[in-house]
Parts: sequence; structure tokens; C-alpha cells
Amino acid sequence: MTTATAVAAPPRHISPIQGTKHAFSLAWRGILKIRKNPEQLADVTLMPIIFLLMFTYLFGNALGGSIENYLQSFVPGLIVMNVLQASLTVGTQLNTDITKGVFDRFRSMPIARSAPLVGAVLADLVRYVVCLAVLLTVATVMGFRVQTGPGEFVLAILLAVAFGLCFCWGSVFVGMLMKSPGAAQGLMFVFIMPLTFGSNVFLPTATMPGWLKAWADISPVSLMSDVMRGLLNGGVAYGGSLLGALAWMAGAVVVFFPLATWAYRKRV
Repeated sequence: MTTATAVAAPPRHISPIQGTKHAFSLAWRGILKIRKNPEQLADVTLMPIIFLLMFTYLFGNALGGSIENYLQSFVPGLIVMNVLQASLTVGTQLNTDITKGVFDRFRSMPIARSAPLVGAVLADLVRYVVCLAVLLTVATVMGFRVQTGPGEFVLAILLAVAFGLCFCWGSVFVGMLMKSPGAAQGLMFVFIMPLTFGSNVFLPTATMPGWLKAWADISPVSLMSDVMRGLLNGGVAYGGSLLGALAWMAGAVVVFFPLATWAYRKRV
């Protein structure tokens, strides 16, 4: 008896255009997996609703004076929080593919080495869009209203999606390092929970202790939440926050994309 093993494809030059095509092909594979297994979207459909209902009705009157006032401040921040949490899944899914041997098949194919990673990240766009659609629909039913025009609204959605895409590379890096999907998910939540709750999503930073306020004021979640409030509610100057958020996003890609690629090459 012999055991079949994946043989690496012969090395050949792959142009950036070819690499892009490979990435989009694998992204389509990820989208088809979601279509065939829609339960993969449970976290991005149920969690936004749970957070929205729980925090609004538990703390809305106490923190915002009324449910309506709190919704207007809370929903823009919750958009950022939920998109960031949705970006965690890609690392777990990649880790699952590796442990099941899927990446051994990719290694035997004449495709760009980065295509499986980029394809998985692009497929995650579906999750972000579903998350935002569910959140904004339920928030609108509860009384949230966009106070600005269509242009600002579209820009807010695009920035939220871009925020998730940039920070998901940290999830990819962790997914490549851990030996099991459970370990990857657990470690990512350890980092993501302080990042999201140590921000101005739920309440103003002025009420926080000095050391926590100092961090929350410069947190990428806080900065992007301020941008969302300016774009969706209007009347808020968000230029400085936008520059800060874009700097965090660029930094996340510059740091974690090379690390994720390195960890992927070491793993497979």
C-alpha cells in the first residue's frame, strides 16, 4: 500500500495579473462555500442583533438619556465593532482548511503562493456586507436614522468594509500560527475583546479612568467610530479621526500581511 501525497507544482513565473486571477478564483470558491453552507453566516447575522438589542435596551436610557439618542451614537460604533469581529472568522477558516489538507492541494497547483490567503480575505467581503445589512435593517426598525445624504452613507459603508479587510490580516496571521481552529479563535478573541470594549463604542471616553481614556482616544475602533458618527449623523468633525483610522488600517496591512504570508509559507 502506498499513501498519496501532494507534490508541489513545478516552480514557474506567475505574473501579478495571473496571481490576481488566481486569488479571485479562490475567492469565488469561498463564496460558493457560504452559499452551500449559509450557517457560516450565523455569527454575522445573530451577533449584531444580540449586541444591538442587549446594549440598547439595557443601557440606552442610562447612558443616552433615551433609547433614540443612544441608538444614534451607538449604531455607528457598533458597525465598526461588528465588522472587526466578523474579520476574525477568516483566520479560523484558513486554519481549518490547513488541518484538513486543503492547502496541500493548493500547493500542488500552479497558482500564486499568496492566492489562497488573498482569495479567502476577498470572500470575506460577503460576510461584511451581510453583517452591515442585518445591523442597519434592525437598527432602522428600532429607530435609528441616517441623518446625512446617500454619498456619506455609501462612504461610511465602504470605509467600514475596508476597515475589516485591513485588520483581518491579523486574523490570518494568527490562523497560520495556531495548530487548531479552536486555539486560533480563542487567541483572536483574547485580543479583540479589549480592543472593542476599550473604545468609545458604548460610552464617551470622558467617563473612563485616565489610563483607559488615553488608550481609547487613540484606539482604531474609537477613531473609526467617530468617522462613522460623522458620516451617518452629521454635525461631527471627523477629519482628524479619519486620518488616524487610515493610519491604523495602513499599519495593520503593512505589519500583518507580510507576517501572514511568512507564516503561511512556513506552515505549508
